[in-house]
Amino acid sequence: MRDDTPFDDDKLGEECGVFGMFGHADAAALTALGLHALQHRGQEAAGIVAHDGRMFHAERALGLVGDHFSKPEVMARIPGTAAIGHVRYATTGATVLRNVQPLFADFAFGGLAIAHNGNLTNASGVRRRLVEQGSLFQSTSDTEVIVHLIARSIRQSVEQRFVDALHQVQGAYSLVALSREALIGVRDPLGVRPLVLGKLDDAWILASETCALDILGADFVRDVDPGEMVVIDAGGLRSLRPFPALPRRFCVFEYVYFARPDSALQGHSVYGVRKQIGVELARETPVDADVVVPVPDSGVPASIGYAQEAKLPFELGIIRNHYVGRTFIEPTDSIRNLGVKLKHNANRASLEGKRVILVDDSIVRGTTSTKIVAMVRQAGASEVHMRIASPPTTHSCFYGVDTPERSKLLAANNDLAEMERIIGVDSLAFLSIDGLYRAVGEARRNDLLPQFCDACFTGDYPTPLEDHEHGDANVQASLLFEEA
Repeated sequence: MRDDTPFDDDKLGEECGVFGMFGHADAAALTALGLHALQHRGQEAAGIVAHDGRMFHAERALGLVGDHFSKPEVMARIPGTAAIGHVRYATTGATVLRNVQPLFADFAFGGLAIAHNGNLTNASGVRRRLVEQGSLFQSTSDTEVIVHLIARSIRQSVEQRFVDALHQVQGAYSLVALSREALIGVRDPLGVRPLVLGKLDDAWILASETCALDILGADFVRDVDPGEMVVIDAGGLRSLRPFPALPRRFCVFEYVYFARPDSALQGHSVYGVRKQIGVELARETPVDADVVVPVPDSGVPASIGYAQEAKLPFELGIIRNHYVGRTFIEPTDSIRNLGVKLKHNANRASLEGKRVILVDDSIVRGTTSTKIVAMVRQAGASEVHMRIASPPTTHSCFYGVDTPERSKLLAANNDLAEMERIIGVDSLAFLSIDGLYRAVGEARRNDLLPQFCDACFTGDYPTPLEDHEHGDANVQASLLFEEA
């Protein structure tokens, strides 16, 4: 996990967000709005590539979408009726402009821009082979592996080259791409990462989440299916199925934490699922208490569900300061110790003398949880019981999520009693994996055929981890985990 984000060191890092639009005179401006809605998926950089019928125009910048793409002079430089965009969260290494997506390349068939959410688990090996064959890489992104594979393909059409390239990679990806004639969207055969299809009047939209459609007043059409490629051009939309059908393994942590609560994914309201997670958590882990308090903001919906099921008052016992930047101050040890207080403050009026149930979405390292519990006790709570709205995080993610190595995961190295001692709570309990599946509408987790990717909880990875298994993990961590 990155060490320059002292205020989020106990959360899994966000992934990335992609957006694409075809057939609208203000494609780039609407893409910027869509990226703004997806800002929670990546705050380190943003980029847009547009096509005006003649040529491509690109703008990329470090920082938030609004820091750059709210300027009229910037938007004037990216005209066109088709555009794709990307918000980025880098999981290791420096954030530099050359790594900001969409990536763009000139091929024999013309230009092509690509934006990616996910991570390729064989990228190190493929990259090494390509370099040995003479490829020159310009970034440290695993997405560029796809660019080089497209360049080397002997297929004729853009779509065929794209498919040829994707047959050579493993892992998780939701991709949007823009050629001179078409907008292309594709999900990996397991559908680990989300991608939705929408429409605004006659214009088509691709986006990571439905909240990006809502900001434009666009209609949700459907999810892009796992293993599906949609091609949108002047003739309309075509759906291709270039991969063998496989059991779906959508990332269950999208429901727990990553997605915005006002999005709908795979037919489920994210907010509704999070509330139901709280209901399941209350049923599984009851405790005598006076009040239910969320760790803001991600713990709020589960806390509401918990309080309703337990018939206990729901209180905002912790207030979050939303104006703390991720890296506005150097992360020295002394500042790290202040980090939680800069971002959260206890609401003594709701906590003093109370037996408090703290609800959070997950525990990763345990560092922030420890400080929050201490803060609640200092505010006068008589007891502090922590309830976690997901199973213990015991394994690293290799599919585009910023996760520490297992040696730094609290639940991978300690039993429940030891975690209670470290965090300083009177009791600690996690949602079961079956409870999580029930909350998302599945009866229980089937070990032989799980419906989601839950590898961070179970270690059941749905694809081969070729780079990791072949000893390329260090190379992958230093070079290829740049794009999520």
